[in-house]
Amino acid sequence: MHKFKTFFSVIAIVITSSIMAQSGYKVGDIATDFKLENVDGTMVSLSDYNQAKGYIVIFTCNTCPFSVAYEDRIVALNNMFEAQGYPVIAIMPNNPTASPGDSMEAMKARSKAKGFTFPYVMDKNQEIYPKYGASKTPHVYVLQKTKKGNQVKYIGAIDDNYQDAEAANQKYVEDAVNALLEGKPVLETHTRAIGCTIKV
Repeated sequence: MHKFKTFFSVIAIVITSSIMAQSGYKVGDIATDFKLENVDGTMVSLSDYNQAKGYIVIFTCNTCPFSVAYEDRIVALNNMFEAQGYPVIAIMPNNPTASPGDSMEAMKARSKAKGFTFPYVMDKNQEIYPKYGASKTPHVYVLQKTKKGNQVKYIGAIDDNYQDAEAANQKYVEDAVNALLEGKPVLETHTRAIGCTIKV
């Protein structure tokens, strides 16, 4: 009897882990909108961008070394694509109690110091990142506006070299957005996000 209980316990854990691994959006899913507070005190939603063709949604933070390494590239992505209809929206998903360096005040200071040209919003109730399935900072979701809604077209890393932008051989987000702008299919739709775990 004890062996059976152990067996079923293991099966339950495997099934639960499998469900958790499958949670969040997949490429092709429609992402629901959100309303989150920006560092300037305003509330930001995807629907605010009437002229947008899509969005580059990036879950990032102040404290993760991977996120810090990508900050200039995130700024560059917004500078490159905002005018073409794909603005960056950065979402800070960490619980500031668990990660004090990610408080709203710290976010405001970081945004100002780095000259962020895009919204840097807080997932205050930690409700949005689980919907997306984000597990790392940074973790990117490229969305395209369609008749059905904001469709997920790419999920994963910004590029293939967090340490050195110049040494990156694959610029996943840049390639994905360029393909969408050209009306072509995104060739690399999913990569593994490299970064820090989200603090709950």
